Amino acid sequence: MKPVIEIKDLVFQYGKEALFDELSLSVGPGLYGLLGKNGAGKSTLLKIISGQLFPHSGSCLTAGEVPGKRKPEMLSEVFYLPEEITVPEIKGNMYVDLNAPFYPRFDRKQFEGFLELFEVPGNKKLTTLSYGQKKKFLIAFAASTGCPLILLDEPTNGLDIPSKSQFRQVAASMDLENQTMLISTHQVRDMEMLIDPVIIVDNGKIIMNSSMEDVMKAYHVEFTSEEPAPEEALYSEKVLGGWNVARKGPSPDASAIDLEFLFNLTIRKGGLK
Repeated sequence: MKPVIEIKDLVFQYGKEALFDELSLSVGPGLYGLLGKNGAGKSTLLKIISGQLFPHSGSCLTAGEVPGKRKPEMLSEVFYLPEEITVPEIKGNMYVDLNAPFYPRFDRKQFEGFLELFEVPGNKKLTTLSYGQKKKFLIAFAASTGCPLILLDEPTNGLDIPSKSQFRQVAASMDLENQTMLISTHQVRDMEMLIDPVIIVDNGKIIMNSSMEDVMKAYHVEFTSEEPAPEEALYSEKVLGGWNVARKGPSPDASAIDLEFLFNLTIRKGGLK
């Protein structure tokens, strides 16, 4: 199966400062997490993938097309939901009537099910909804488009705790054998045990694009009551009662690696080799 996203040697800069320097990335079906420090370019990368920004050099193919050309056949295959949302002053059902035709796989029954899960009314004027309700409405719409590629930028920002749990249910219901959902987030606790594979961008490059299974085959975390010497561990963090220590090799008990710890480890080491 061809990658849904294929980026090679991409260079992008604001002014004279390069944000991406020969960045390469290949993404197939699955529920990916895009992680990075503030200013690493997560939102910019999503905009390049969806054709809203244009690389200075290198190449980017989205659903087999150059996204910057904004061809209708490509746009019908991709749904992008930005972090900062706006809604028109119309009722929710009219929003669906106006926008669903652009997505030939849109499933209205599925959409109504997601609205029910989110406890969001579908027949009220969108501008009268709370910010969280607006965001849940648009997430429900995005997840119902049936697009092979769904791009979500910080989708859990502005959601309360129950809504974040509902979002995880929606995301997990995607057809991940035939669809790709790429979630940019710094709220790694919200995405624990959901996003997999994990992509990490830092210093203009992709320094990790791996499944958690592959990570756990290569590394594990141990707890120790005493601080390890620098040469004894790849990376360590002080926690209540002791230290979490990263070491090479698979975990003896096959326990999962905390996503926040993995991010800090990867950033500190400049990637996992």
